[in-house]
Amino acid sequence: MKKYAIGVDIGGTTVKLGLFDKDGCVLEKWEIPTVKDNNGSRILPDIAASIQKRLASMNIEKDDIQGVGVGAPGPVDAEGTVYKAVNLGWDVFNIPKVLNGYLDLPVKAANDANVAAFGEMWQGGGKGHMNMVAVTLGTGVGGGIIVGGNILTGATGAGGEIGHIHIEDNEPEACGCQNHGCLEQYASATGVVRLAKRRLQQDQQPSVLREQQKLSAKAVWDAVKAGDPVAIQVAEQFGEYLGKGLAAVAAVANPEVFVIGGGVSRAGEILFEYIRPAYDKYAFHGCRNAEFALATLGNDAGIFGAAGLILN
Repeated sequence: MKKYAIGVDIGGTTVKLGLFDKDGCVLEKWEIPTVKDNNGSRILPDIAASIQKRLASMNIEKDDIQGVGVGAPGPVDAEGTVYKAVNLGWDVFNIPKVLNGYLDLPVKAANDANVAAFGEMWQGGGKGHMNMVAVTLGTGVGGGIIVGGNILTGATGAGGEIGHIHIEDNEPEACGCQNHGCLEQYASATGVVRLAKRRLQQDQQPSVLREQQKLSAKAVWDAVKAGDPVAIQVAEQFGEYLGKGLAAVAAVANPEVFVIGGGVSRAGEILFEYIRPAYDKYAFHGCRNAEFALATLGNDAGIFGAAGLILN
């Protein structure tokens, strides 16, 4: 094992990079803009140039680098081939092959949500567990499934897309994927707001949520903590949908732990009070011992996981 590894997390606005030692400790973190002009053709050359510049500034030789791990949006298979990353403008190509051409270093790549899940298993909320499901409750619902310490990618890298499990038959609005009734329509930050707005229309009880000029998931969970009855009903609905969805995931993946991250997770462990009862109600008996934990790496989960692809 060489002295260092580099983790790269490609986002729609910025690319996060980190230099790690062989024990998985981050030594240096930095960011560069994600330039999406010309179908994202500059993204990988920009990453390579940034890495080379940083290593030179730190007097680190290329021979001391074990490799570069990359998390990228969109389906990425086990060989590192991305099957279109629409928000970057990318078509189908092999990330390791192209980036290696610029850096002449070993490169591994995987889907960004899967990489973040790997980071949480390796150094975060799932540390000590080899079978884990990471759930990211943000604008949508992302997921990453780790089985026996390995990322479950599937045939085209679409494994772990738990936000698009069908959970509701009678949903009039379309999900971003154009299906109806996906889990992320109810369990994401935008989903929590959707549930709250519908509840406020159906239920004329007084609620602090009616006073919000711009309703947010944070406002809903703050109201839950304050004992607001309408907010509590929203939390119960949220928990029913997410608990049921995770029970379905557990029947396939049988995780030791669900690690919950993303913006909604900032509400804290109160989430589990609403998720756990529904999970226990729907889960197969052999899966009911799964633990629930909060993610701990935050926005660094991607660079940790990317480096972990190289160091593990």
